[in-house]
Amino acid sequence: MIRIIFLSLALIFTSSAQAQEKEQPLPWLDSVHEGVVDSVSSTAVWFDDFFVLKDFNATQTAAGESRIRLGWEPRSRDFSKFETRFKVRFKLPNLKNRADIVFSDDSDQESDTPLSVLRNQDTPEQNRFSLALRWKSKPDSGFSHRIGAGRRFQLFAKSRYRQAHFLSKQTTLSWETSAYYYSRDRLGADFSWRLSYQKNEKSIIRQNNHFYFRDRENDWLWQHNLQQLKQIDENNALVSGLYIEGSSRPNYQIDEYLISFRWRRNTLRKWLFFEVEPFVMCRRDEDFSPSLGMALRFEGHFL
Repeated sequence: MIRIIFLSLALIFTSSAQAQEKEQPLPWLDSVHEGVVDSVSSTAVWFDDFFVLKDFNATQTAAGESRIRLGWEPRSRDFSKFETRFKVRFKLPNLKNRADIVFSDDSDQESDTPLSVLRNQDTPEQNRFSLALRWKSKPDSGFSHRIGAGRRFQLFAKSRYRQAHFLSKQTTLSWETSAYYYSRDRLGADFSWRLSYQKNEKSIIRQNNHFYFRDRENDWLWQHNLQQLKQIDENNALVSGLYIEGSSRPNYQIDEYLISFRWRRNTLRKWLFFEVEPFVMCRRDEDFSPSLGMALRFEGHFL
């Protein structure tokens, strides 16, 4: 894993000296991309044929998309933090584009930060794999529902509602809430909202909030963060942020602070991204002593 990451970083800096519009002659990289896309697409067609509705002729071809992320997040006092994330989604036109199948090792929540070193997570990483059928009453509906298996192969059902409000030309408020039930973990719920302000065409400031309740532990976990997203050019972006996490037991308290600066670069291919993210973390169980870290990761989008 470490060798892969450092090889990837070497490719970043090597490509920086090349013209941006010229792709590097790396046929093995194209072969990897083509193989993953073909595999995902053929599986999507199989699922779509399985769920075909009687007397409904789909005008679209079933398709799939996947996202894979690998990384290493060493920090002082912990050099063994490796990160793997993947998500595969199959669109099913034979179900009138109201349903899709999602296979993932993470929750349905869009993470405000890719750092997995943040402690307050509802489920341990090794227990996050899930396979679910998600559907909506209408393709553009804010309501969505899913059933499947996840969290150590528990059966679950989940309903979610999303909404966005444009407060001005520059300001947007988006929020979502969901409730779910797992066969062993029982009930859970979460609520989150995001306030976004677009300073200009290349800069956005976001304030994110997330609360979620776990019936098994009978407690609340919460997360707040403030981010600035800045596009340097068409291939580079910088995300700086302050993150605070805590819990409600034994009382409402802060458990962790984190400051990070993430550089994200699209290079070599349009579907390949590299990130470097230095950060400083302070945790309650470490007496809030600063811990310095550097996250290195790469991410592939296969459509």
